[in-house]
Amino acid sequence: MNALWMLLTCFLFATMGACVKFVGSHFNIGQIVGVRGLVPALILGAWVLWQQRTLYSVHWKSHLYRSTAGTLSMLLYFMAITRLPLATAVTLNNTSALFIAIVLSLRQPPPRAVLGALALGFAGVVLVLRPTIEHDQWLGAACGLASAFLTCIAQLNLRELGRAGEPEWRTVSIFSITTAVLALPLAVLQPSSISEAGSGEWGYLIAVGLCGGLGQLTLSRAFGRGRAIVTASVGYSTVIFSSIYGALLWGDRISPLSWLGMAMIIAGSLISSHPATWQGHKAEHAD
Repeated sequence: MNALWMLLTCFLFATMGACVKFVGSHFNIGQIVGVRGLVPALILGAWVLWQQRTLYSVHWKSHLYRSTAGTLSMLLYFMAITRLPLATAVTLNNTSALFIAIVLSLRQPPPRAVLGALALGFAGVVLVLRPTIEHDQWLGAACGLASAFLTCIAQLNLRELGRAGEPEWRTVSIFSITTAVLALPLAVLQPSSISEAGSGEWGYLIAVGLCGGLGQLTLSRAFGRGRAIVTASVGYSTVIFSSIYGALLWGDRISPLSWLGMAMIIAGSLISSHPATWQGHKAEHAD
């Protein structure tokens, strides 16, 4: 069931990414990320007050790590979206599954299959970048990979919160409030063309917050009730949805080498995240 929640998350996040690309020329990154946090914070805040619930949690450290890493990841991810083809930015961000495998490998000696899968996945990253990245887009590529690493940290803490029994509404509420607060300085200090934004741009900006908030709820459900590394692998469905958006809305054309690279990244993630890979390795070392 957690895979279905993750598929819904992928669709919502791909739609959010498309909306970010639409408004990137009128609003700065701080304003986009701020609204992304503010909209769900207001909606969930009203619900919390109505239900007379509390945002206090004894697991505040995990919330702090998850929210801070998630906000920084989002800032970098949105920067990548505004500088790269949508599917390319999404693919780089979704290398978080590979980073999760690396983190787990630091905790215990990794199986050889995992090492090979990581090599395959990051070789795929090279193929995705080389045919599509121009000289002026390398900053966007760096932002995409950095956002993936921070997403890995956020997802692992999200998994811990789910195992601790934290409800999705509290996790998303705290994250949304943190996002809105941390994005405020950038929203004020960065230049923007907000005065030129019409009703359509404002509508897309609000949609960023709505899709992002709903996506966080479904993401919290998916990661809270399933294996982090397996659920992250299902997240590659976002690449498919984003490719469709890119082709239909911006005429993006993905080269055969890029498609091959995406397939290598997905294959590497699936191999490195398969439970049998790690369980067999544990049994071997236990003997």
